[in-house]
Amino acid sequence: MVFMTPQMRRELKQRQSQVENLGTHAEGLAERHFFKRMDRLVMVRRFVIGWVLFFVLISGSLVGQIRALNSYYQSMKPVNGGIYTEGVVGDFTNANPLFVTSDVDESISKLLFSGLFTYDKKNRLVGDLATGFTLDESGKIYTVNLRPDLFWHDGVRLTSRDVLFTYEMAQNPDALSSLNQSWRGVKVTAVDDLTVKFTLQNSLSSFPYHMTNGLIPEHLLKDVPPKDLRSSQFNTLRPIGSGPFMWDKLEILGNSPENREIQVAFKPYEKYHHGAPKLGAFVVHSFQNEESMTASFQNNELTAASFSEVPEVLVNDTSRIENNFILTAANMVFFRQGAPVMGDPAVRKALVQSVDVKTIVSSLDYQTRPVQAPLLRNQIGYDPKLTQLPFNPEAAIASLETGGWKQGKNGIRAKGQQQLRFKLYGADTRENRMVTAKLQNDWKKSGINASVELLGGSELQKVIASSSYDALLYGISNGVDPDVFVYWHSSQNDPRSNRLNFSEYQSKVADEALEGGRTRTDSSLRTVKYRPFLQSWQQDAPALGLYQPRYAYITRGEVYGLRPGTINQDTDRFNFVHTWQIRQAMVTNEKEPSLN
Repeated sequence: MVFMTPQMRRELKQRQSQVENLGTHAEGLAERHFFKRMDRLVMVRRFVIGWVLFFVLISGSLVGQIRALNSYYQSMKPVNGGIYTEGVVGDFTNANPLFVTSDVDESISKLLFSGLFTYDKKNRLVGDLATGFTLDESGKIYTVNLRPDLFWHDGVRLTSRDVLFTYEMAQNPDALSSLNQSWRGVKVTAVDDLTVKFTLQNSLSSFPYHMTNGLIPEHLLKDVPPKDLRSSQFNTLRPIGSGPFMWDKLEILGNSPENREIQVAFKPYEKYHHGAPKLGAFVVHSFQNEESMTASFQNNELTAASFSEVPEVLVNDTSRIENNFILTAANMVFFRQGAPVMGDPAVRKALVQSVDVKTIVSSLDYQTRPVQAPLLRNQIGYDPKLTQLPFNPEAAIASLETGGWKQGKNGIRAKGQQQLRFKLYGADTRENRMVTAKLQNDWKKSGINASVELLGGSELQKVIASSSYDALLYGISNGVDPDVFVYWHSSQNDPRSNRLNFSEYQSKVADEALEGGRTRTDSSLRTVKYRPFLQSWQQDAPALGLYQPRYAYITRGEVYGLRPGTINQDTDRFNFVHTWQIRQAMVTNEKEPSLN
């Protein structure tokens, strides 16, 4: 126990009192300087947070405004450049427009060479190398004027001498050009450097449409003998043309004919008379079959591919774009009049009236126009009142009954010992399988038995060449001009002709009308001349018109400048190839958008 004196106790109490006073003072200071200012701190925090949020809002608005202004003054637009690779089935044999045979040849030739005339976006004949033509009063002399700004890819001027040389070679029998028959009897004269005169033996209204083939350069080929022109190295090693693209190089892939693929690369011709092409390069890639080409397209190795019809494996491919070009052609069933049962007009009429063409057309996986006559709609001379007999199953049966074709117990009609049977040939395609199935079904309802044989390309051509078919599902190319002489005139049954009269149709009335229509240049007069032909065709029923076929051009993504429409042949897809673009970039708008 510690003893404390009174003095010590007083000092201890004083110190305790001081400690208490200090604690009370500290509590007062804390209350006055900290706790009472806590509310102010909360207010300051709210103030700071508010400014931060305001700054974020301003920054976000500024970014949004910048982006909005970018889209106001800039936008994604097509730009030049890029390599365009197109797949085509077939072999490359010759780029010379006088000798092209395959789809590959025709594609390559179209890119390299230009003709005097071409077609615009409405499929009207317009000048290409030529500015136009005039026709004299006799209807036999065409005078064509060339553009003054024409050059071959090697820089040499293109003149009327090149036009003269091209058609002299086409006419020379030693050259063996596929154009020979079209140019027989035509006298070509170079009046001056920019003027060419064509003198015909007889008036031919469709003649201007024969001047769309590519021209070849005289200065490079004049020393080549005509008999050697087809095999000239010019045709395959480094052809020189005046088209939108120039030859660059050729590459052969594969080690056997079965798997051989050829790639031909082109570069844009900067001095092309319609303006330099916008693509950076163009490549034509040939394949031996559609299966190989389809696989290449699926592997994104091709920008585009040309198909007879869209392959089933690509039907559900959402990244592809299907560009359907409607051809100025006609898919028909031709009834060969020299075949058993087809010589009977009652049978042919029944075959026409038994078929519901509208249902067939609506069953196609693309939109097209029905074919109801030997002339297409919008062609000079077409008359909606003179079309094939309409769908009428009752009339078809009545026609057969009147003709002596009685229905047997098996449902097939017969006249005496001859049953109403025939064989229909066609190309083996998915579309034709659908069409022939519907034809068979419709004909069966009238007591007509049709067997179908669909063949590959080469096999079908043998059948056609030997005329060993009863009926033929096939397509013919009408073109823009209504001159269908080669398909329906009796002279075209002659083996010395092209034999494109697949129905072996013979009619003196039709022959005279076809001859008269093709020799008149006045549209109204041609319409009058073709009328007897249309009447005979309607009554004789040599064929069943179905629809205008399409050319399926599949692209991987959009090709700017490529506009599907009506064309006359596959390569007409290239009529505006110099405007095609496949790339996009942000581009400043040339003009400020209107505020109205």
